[in-house]
This record gives sequence, C-alpha cells and structure tokens, in this order.
Amino acid sequence: MKTAKMTTTRLKAGMTGWLFISIAVIMIAVFYFYPMIQALILSFKTGTGSNLTFNGIDNYKRLLTDSMFITAVKNTFFYLIFQVPLMVILALFISVLLNDKNLKFKGFFRTAIFLPCITSLVAYSVVFKYLFSPDGLVNSLLLNLHVIGTPIQWITDPFWAKVTIIIAITWRWTGYNMIFYLSGLQNIDSSIYEAARIDGASSIRQFFSITVPLLKPIILFTSITSTIGTLQLFDEIMNITKGGPGNATSSISQYIYNLSFKYSSDFGYAATVSYSIVIMIIILSIIQFKVAGEKK
Repeated sequence: MKTAKMTTTRLKAGMTGWLFISIAVIMIAVFYFYPMIQALILSFKTGTGSNLTFNGIDNYKRLLTDSMFITAVKNTFFYLIFQVPLMVILALFISVLLNDKNLKFKGFFRTAIFLPCITSLVAYSVVFKYLFSPDGLVNSLLLNLHVIGTPIQWITDPFWAKVTIIIAITWRWTGYNMIFYLSGLQNIDSSIYEAARIDGASSIRQFFSITVPLLKPIILFTSITSTIGTLQLFDEIMNITKGGPGNATSSISQYIYNLSFKYSSDFGYAATVSYSIVIMIIILSIIQFKVAGEKK
C-alpha cells in the first residue's frame, strides 16, 4: 500500500514537471524543429513561387556548378579565416586587460566595449558606410595624418570592401566574446597566478601557461559561435556594400535572400543553399573540437 502511494506521488510529480515544460517543448517543436524539417524537404524541390515539384538531389548537384554560390562561399570563408581569429584574440586580450584589479574605471570600459553588440544591426551598418565613404571620417583622418596620399575606396574596391566588412563585424562582436572571457577569468583562482609569480613566471608566460589552457573550453565555444555567426553573415553585407562591387563581398546568406526574394523566388534551391551552411557548420565544428582536443 505504501509502495503504491509512493509510486502515485512520483507519477504526479513527474506529470507536474512535464506540465511546466510542455509549453516550452511545444513552442520549440513548432517554431524550430518543424521549420527545419520543412526546409529540408523543400531543399529537394524545384520551381518558382509555390509551384514546386520534387527533383531529388538535383539542387545539391547544382551547388557544385553554381558560380555565384562558389563566389559567395569564397567570400564568406575569407571573412571567416581573417575575422574570427582576429576577434577571438582581440576579445581575449581586452578581457585580460580589463580583469586587472588595479585598473580604474573597469565598469566604464567593459560597458563601452560591450555596447556595440546591442546596437541595431542596420543602424551601425549605415554608420560604418558613411564613416568609410571616400569623403568620410576615416579617409579624412588618414589624410590629415599623412598616412595615405589619396582616399581609399573602402566601399567600391573589392579588397578594401572586404576589409571594411571585417572591421565592422569585429567592432560589433568583440565585446560579446569579451564577456565570456571575463566570466572565465574571474573564476580562475588568483592563488594560481600568485604561485606562478613566486616561481618567476612573467606575465606572458602566465598568459600562455595558465590563462589560455584554463579558458580553452570558452575559447572553443566562442570560436564555434563566431564561426556560425560569420557563415550566416547578412546585415553588414546588405547595408554596407549590398554584395558589391561585382559580388566581391556577397555572402551565402545574401545569396539565399536573392534567390528567395530578388531573383525568380526559387525557394527550393534557396533551402538547399541554406542547408549547405548547416553542413559547413557541422564540419567546421567537428574540426575545431578535434583541434582543441575536446572529446566531450
């Protein structure tokens, strides 16, 4: 009798727990998993608008010969190779500086560096477009300092347009990653650094022998999230360069947008390109886990 009552109590407790999370589970299933499955099914269809028919893996074969897609992938990986390491290293360096107990106005500096990541994507992109225009503030400053002789075509030159995009992304998201590193640094026991100083370890040696190894899980996390964000890059491209000049700065996400809304509304092929990003993210995440030596 007592066992039966205990079982009933456990069942009621279990049902109560499921009741509390049921709404969240339903919302996640409806707004996350269902669209993902529908997009996967859509990637095997072809046609314009709503007139779609199944065409097997033809869309995926088309990716291999689509010159515009290949250009977008090359541009996106250019941003990825240069911007992600730059942002991660810069965020780590800044977080170490701002974790110094003797630094004054730490709260102000932390807030100032974090603020860009909560600004409007469109607003800051437009600001950067004006800052890096031929007669903008950046060129004016460089000319006045005699660093350059003629204005740099930041927006209209293929190479400098990519550099502008990288600068914009780095400015916006460095503070976001910095917060993670600061949290990790504050959880490192200060006695470890004190012992290292007593043993004669320099600040640089402490950084590479203590800080970096202990922050490795966070570095891996920020590297993966930054990789995902860069592969999905869209707002900066659309608002600063619009993919130009001559598709020199176009990204995969912008190409998906063009396929869906700018060209002939090829939603099936757009879904295929979208899932190519998923495949890239999975492959790059596995590589990063392997390089970091993480098994879990």
